[in-house]
Amino acid sequence: MPPPTLLVLRADPPPRLGRLTGRARITSVDADGLAERLPFADALLVWDFTSDAVRDAWPGAGARPRWVHTASAGVDRLLCPELVASETVVTNARGIFEEPIAEYVAGLVLAMAKDLPGTLELQGRRRWQHREGLRVAESRAVVVGAGPIGRAVARTLRALGVTVAVTGRTARPGVYAADQLDRLLTRADWVICAAPLTDATRGMFDARLFGLMQPSARFVNVGRGQLVVEDDLVAAVSKRWIAGAALDVFDQEPLDPLSPLWDVPGLIVSPHMSGDTVGWRDRLGAQFVDLYELWVAGKPLPNVVDKKRGYVPMQD
Repeated sequence: MPPPTLLVLRADPPPRLGRLTGRARITSVDADGLAERLPFADALLVWDFTSDAVRDAWPGAGARPRWVHTASAGVDRLLCPELVASETVVTNARGIFEEPIAEYVAGLVLAMAKDLPGTLELQGRRRWQHREGLRVAESRAVVVGAGPIGRAVARTLRALGVTVAVTGRTARPGVYAADQLDRLLTRADWVICAAPLTDATRGMFDARLFGLMQPSARFVNVGRGQLVVEDDLVAAVSKRWIAGAALDVFDQEPLDPLSPLWDVPGLIVSPHMSGDTVGWRDRLGAQFVDLYELWVAGKPLPNVVDKKRGYVPMQD
């Protein structure tokens, strides 16, 4: 019996799949060729997780892969009604990005509390200007998103002495239900968005939610750019409804050089790098090979996405 056909939606650098030599017939394809090759694939590795090609190519005639794995935490760029309705199993890269993102969030919180951006600016101007920073310990944070990333963020902030409330879709031990978010926002010093992008969360951070926050609050988004109404955030920071913000994800990426977000005082912009540490692509490739070995052996796969919800449910 021939080995399964593995289709890889390519991106540079390519994944290291040497362990699959002789165990899979591997074909790489770009976005333009994906629709043509899908009917002949048993499995699909979405290595180019920034592409919408799967969502665009999946509808149509012919067979479809039995398993799709994306080298990302989010699956919103994959899912279309046809894929959701199919029997295809979808898995994600849960386990790779959580701790790096949590470290990045902690770095942003510390940087904003101690005004490190201001220090660097003043240093560049050779200006000695004493200021007072904020104490992080004993401050309050709300983490929106109770998945692995949100929980890792909560653990890391608690290690800094922050009191953390986590909100999710429904209430469960250690997690507040979404309908408690308004109340929690009114007392938060830090609001961290780590939610998945779904129909229920798209555009959730808008003028109303920013208006609930304290004038001293700061907002961080490491979830998806489309979770935030960017014009409302610009207004909230510019008008000092909130004290500052940091964005690592955006509605359109890369961020347009003409975007007003670049020039908002008190707003930190970073290029979707919070989860990317040295060697992260190798870890993604190794994770996929481990999953492939389970799949060909007919064993249950971890990280299976609930396609109707749009994320991997937590097991409490």
